[in-house]
Amino acid sequence: MKLRISISGRAETDLTRQYRWYLENAGLDVAERFLAAFDATAAKVATHPGLGGLRHFRAFELAGIRSFPVVGPFGAHLVFYRTGEATLDIERIMHGARDLPRRLLEAQQELNGGCRGPRGAG
Repeated sequence: MKLRISISGRAETDLTRQYRWYLENAGLDVAERFLAAFDATAAKVATHPGLGGLRHFRAFELAGIRSFPVVGPFGAHLVFYRTGEATLDIERIMHGARDLPRRLLEAQQELNGGCRGPRGAG
């Protein structure tokens, strides 16, 4: 059974920031390929939610969170998610070399104003 995909506001902000970075530094084609790779990753994980490894952070708020790399050449970026009975709740998308526990806990207000996603979602 495929889970319904839910993307948090913080994850939309992460996608927007990364899309804009690719747009400014690598061009439209790469930015669009990044979004397509994210969409493919989300669909894959929604079908097989156990693919992502269960993460073990000290912060209680991060209990039960899993991660899976974005498919293709964007594999350094990780999709952080939790699953419910019928939903895949995507919480963040970020480069794996970041200070993950701190970044996962930061509030939406700390993320450059909570801009809307590149596809107008948000």
